[in-house]
Amino acid sequence: MHTTTRKPTHPGEIIKYDYMEPLSLTVTALAAHLGVSRKHLSQVLHEKTSISPVMALRLSRAFNTTPDLWLNLQRKRDLWEAEQNPSVFLDVTTLPGISELGK
Repeated sequence: MHTTTRKPTHPGEIIKYDYMEPLSLTVTALAAHLGVSRKHLSQVLHEKTSISPVMALRLSRAFNTTPDLWLNLQRKRDLWEAEQNPSVFLDVTTLPGISELGK
């Protein structure tokens, strides 16, 4: 289990501060360029929804990055949030004999 104390940055925050602000992009303009609704992009920017694989592809083309960048940012955030509620997985133990499989 990975235990990071700091909440990982949501991809929406990266989009806002690293791309939209320096390029003076509005939500409306970026949404149109990405081919998504203004509402959907706004939800991403306000951390209300996650980056999907399709959105990762759109962002990677628009910002000349890789889809993996966006998906990894989202994955780190999702795992961190899941780890904040250990009661949902602490009752799971290692299967007997699992350590012998790797030998």
